[in-house]
Amino acid sequence: MAPIDIEKVLDRVRQALAESDWNRAVDLVEALRPPDQADLFADLPPTDQDELLPRLELEDSADILEELEEEEAAEVAGRLGTNDLARILDEMEPDEAADLLGDIDPRRAKEALAAMGEAEEIRPLLEHEDETAGGLMTSAKMTLHESMTVDQAIAHLRVIGPEAEAVYYLFVLDDEVRLVGVVSLRQLISAPSDRRIKDIMETDVVRVQASADQEEAARLMSRYDLLALPVVDQENHLLGLITHDDLVDVLEEEATEDIYRLGGVLKEHPPDIGVPSALRSRLPWLALNLATALISATVLKSFQSVIAQVAILAMFFPVVAGVSGSAGTQALTVVVRGLSLGELSLRDGLRALGREVSIGLANGLVVGSLVSIVATLLGGPPALGLVAGLATLLNMVAAGIAGAAVPMVMEALKVDPALASPILVSTITDACGYTFYLGLATLLLARLV
Repeated sequence: MAPIDIEKVLDRVRQALAESDWNRAVDLVEALRPPDQADLFADLPPTDQDELLPRLELEDSADILEELEEEEAAEVAGRLGTNDLARILDEMEPDEAADLLGDIDPRRAKEALAAMGEAEEIRPLLEHEDETAGGLMTSAKMTLHESMTVDQAIAHLRVIGPEAEAVYYLFVLDDEVRLVGVVSLRQLISAPSDRRIKDIMETDVVRVQASADQEEAARLMSRYDLLALPVVDQENHLLGLITHDDLVDVLEEEATEDIYRLGGVLKEHPPDIGVPSALRSRLPWLALNLATALISATVLKSFQSVIAQVAILAMFFPVVAGVSGSAGTQALTVVVRGLSLGELSLRDGLRALGREVSIGLANGLVVGSLVSIVATLLGGPPALGLVAGLATLLNMVAAGIAGAAVPMVMEALKVDPALASPILVSTITDACGYTFYLGLATLLLARLV
């Protein structure tokens, strides 16, 4: 299918709505794929959304609420009547329905849950925090008992009538609903009809605790190339499954969160966010940055007599601090990414630190030499090149140490390494850069004047 021009379809839908031609508007929306339906629906005013959504097929209404951003979906759901909302929730995937119920007003959620036909499938999913494996899972409909024969298992699947996207592996339970194995569809189809499931199943099953962070679940699925990951409690009872589409959502969410935090934005928000909300998200970070910048200002103040005597020193302040700051950011990015993906652990701290020190030393020798040459060519005192070049070398080593050590320390303190690492690394590189540069200038003051 060729890509859809959403804007053209949106114009036709708006025209149909303006003429109160609901049937044509519905036909236009239902002809689209779910992501396109959600994009179009999001661009409609709330009054049109409220009129249009209940007129769509339940499956389409459910798809739209699943595809919308969480806040948008919650706003739409909050305006729906209880019965309309309950009917749509019954059509949604259990994990998506549970997420939506968790985002709306608790009183409305309770009313909608009471009106649902499949509420019992949703309630267990509401017991877990959003960003845990339990909060991410959906109900496990497709399970087999270890005592079943292959024929019985296939007959069981026919009765249940599983959705295609739900069948990746068939997890096997014992009499106490504990997870004891897994069988692939290929194994089930190719095995003799009278074989017991317990004789063909794999018993070494990768699983995750319901209380585990969603990042841990994502790492397990990525590491072992799993299409579905079982979620269990402490007694190994199967509670639900995390599917590959949830993995993509988690990876996107966690990557977005890290990017925002590395960029100094405390809370994710869309590009068109209102000014007051943007200020609440960004201003605290800038205030913290200002406080730490005062440390660098204090360092400069303590060397003001040297600066007053050799004004040309000011020319290389941004060079020494800026180049080293970039080096610190490079080291920080590599280490934070490694920690986020589980490629680095605290045990690897000294090795990562040693590597970044070596890189900083090598980069410092090259960049410091270039800074020294430039300072000499600009016609300053001969010692200026030595001071600027050596300070750059020392500060790039310090930047490597800070870029590796700061996120490691924050990880050890159970604080997100992406949260405040950029400010701390920037503060350290600036303060160290000024100290190295002006300290060396003080030692060689006689040669600089």
